[in-house]
Amino acid sequence: MRNLKFINLVILLGILVYLFSSVYMIREGQRGLLLRLGAIVNDNKSNPIVLMPGLGFKTPFINQVRLFDIRLQTLAVQSSRIMTQEKKDVLVDYYIKWRVENLPLYYQRTGGDELRAQTLLQQQVNDALRAAFGQRTITDMVSGERENVMELLTKSTNETAKNLGMEVIDVRIKSIDLPAEVSGSVFARMRTRREQVATQHRADGKAKAEGIRASADAKASVATAEAKTKAANIRAQGSAEAAKIYSQAYDKSPDFFLFYRSLKAYEISFKNKNDFLVLTPDNEFFKYFNNITDVRTAAVSKN
Repeated sequence: MRNLKFINLVILLGILVYLFSSVYMIREGQRGLLLRLGAIVNDNKSNPIVLMPGLGFKTPFINQVRLFDIRLQTLAVQSSRIMTQEKKDVLVDYYIKWRVENLPLYYQRTGGDELRAQTLLQQQVNDALRAAFGQRTITDMVSGERENVMELLTKSTNETAKNLGMEVIDVRIKSIDLPAEVSGSVFARMRTRREQVATQHRADGKAKAEGIRASADAKASVATAEAKTKAANIRAQGSAEAAKIYSQAYDKSPDFFLFYRSLKAYEISFKNKNDFLVLTPDNEFFKYFNNITDVRTAAVSKN
């Protein structure tokens, strides 16, 4: 009786093991390959069988189901050493967005090993980087050529990655750095070049400033000369008008004119109280102070 129970238990366990070995489940974002002794199983049309998400059954112990992640993957690569057109090494950090496109081909070329697939993909991108950087200088890569290079890398790498059953969605360069052993010399050369450009700009600026200053000085000299000429003409006209007025006044009353001129002379001479004027009493300068008759004559002449 006990032996019968044991046999039934063994049979039940065998059935459970058989069932568990026959059932497989593929989640969303995964695909599966049906393998028989490590080889891909084909359908009636000799096409590899790719298993879609869901629950399925297989022949246990003979067939196996290998699962693969077909979602978008990211491969980040740091400090990849690449030589530029100037024969200078640079350290390039980049990342690759890729996914499995042809699952049977991917399995055949990489054995389904994701690490091996990424290594092969990195080698292809490095080859494309060397080809692109070998035709460009460091300045080109840092300034305006980076976008063009990334588009070229994405296109060329995608074409070669198809041989691995993979699709490259994007290749992005994160940074481009100089190795420590060459960064000093490169920076010194760049600094020297910038200083030369700055010196040339300063020289051009000084030359333009001298030209502007010379032109301004010439215009100022011309304007000053013209102003002096006009002032001289105006003074000459004023002097002529004054002489004419003085002459007319003198003709009308010579005595008063002389008296008026003497008063103006007194006003100018005695304007400052600290000044001293030493003259003899009979000096001609005090003519109208000494002779009151001359003053009255001048007043009569005015009237």
